[in-house]
Amino acid sequence: MGFDTSGLLPLSDALQGMLEQLACCCDSEQLPLPQALGRILASNIASPLAVPPFDNSAMDGYAVRLADLAAGIPLIMAGKAFAGQPYQGEWPGGHCVRIMTGAPVPVGTDAVVMQEETQADGDRITFLAQPEPGQNIRRAGSDIDKGACVLQAGTRLTPREMPLLASLGIATVPVRRPLKVAIFSTGDELKPVGTPLAHGDIYDSNRYGVRAMLARLGCDCLDLGIIPDDPAQLRAAFIRADEEADVLITTGGVSVGEADFTKQLLDELGEIGFWKLAIKPGKPFAFGRLPRAWFFGLPGNPVSAMVTFDQLVQPALAKLAGQRFERPLQLQAVTTEPLKKSPGRLDFQRGILSQGPNGLEVRSTGSQDSAVFSSLSRANCYIILERERGRVATGETVTVEPFGGLLL
Repeated sequence: MGFDTSGLLPLSDALQGMLEQLACCCDSEQLPLPQALGRILASNIASPLAVPPFDNSAMDGYAVRLADLAAGIPLIMAGKAFAGQPYQGEWPGGHCVRIMTGAPVPVGTDAVVMQEETQADGDRITFLAQPEPGQNIRRAGSDIDKGACVLQAGTRLTPREMPLLASLGIATVPVRRPLKVAIFSTGDELKPVGTPLAHGDIYDSNRYGVRAMLARLGCDCLDLGIIPDDPAQLRAAFIRADEEADVLITTGGVSVGEADFTKQLLDELGEIGFWKLAIKPGKPFAFGRLPRAWFFGLPGNPVSAMVTFDQLVQPALAKLAGQRFERPLQLQAVTTEPLKKSPGRLDFQRGILSQGPNGLEVRSTGSQDSAVFSSLSRANCYIILERERGRVATGETVTVEPFGGLLL
């Protein structure tokens, strides 16, 4: 795949190398707005109208002409304007119009005086403050101009975007079809949850984490279950995934010392690179292409599988799905305890981030062994320790990455 796999590959190089080879593979379709939640926009959305569509009041109060206020005498209320019920009567000189928030301002209005700055005596209104021209008036198009791009292609539609589109009267939107991802776990030692374990067996946990993360990403998942270390069954699973999905993700079978026929089979069916990444946890990783589908091979250790999916596979899937992907926010925090670290690999330790008396603080969740999944379940952030950094003392500043929607 064009990479030097003789040494440890930096995470940034691995990610860049993958993304350079990937392109969106999901066709577009038109969906009614209520059905588009969670889908990815296939094209830019331009506003078909100005927002607001007319000059309207930002306050409950009185629409006035500044010339009528110049004499400093009370004005007579000519009528009332409500949202959805504009004032359409005559507006003679020396008069004002009672107006509610959101109501169109009558033609000729210079300002709206909020009701707290007035005194009413029947229909006679005394104004206690002199308004500025345009005060408390929301001008047509002040939020969005007609024809302006309001959402870019690649945006995933969340509850934040849905009311925006509805406010523009947009009934259908162009979205990408969901990315279809096949998954399976490999290993004779793996057993389904709910079944008894024999000596040497463990439950298959990685597939549940991967499937949950795919659901958060809006992917359609083809779950092929557990595939034993058997060449014929593995071949059948690879071929089915390649025929029915855009992407195949496996866990296990990519480390040194694991069954050679897994690597041989992948090399036979496609073009796969087996990498040793300069990250911890998650050194073993595989990426490449089957005849039709892209392939990602995650490590078998539970935390390693989750971290490599989060840091490498997630941005790759976003590109394949046509989504604009932004890297998670990283912050600086002070450690409240020492952290073990040896130079050589970028370390994603699991931590608990909190607000201390002097700023952000972070502590470890305990054992950072890649097989200890509880270290991830208790965490709310990564503590990212640079590749050449060693042991971290209490009180040192470190980079933290709070968990986003994928892991929360």
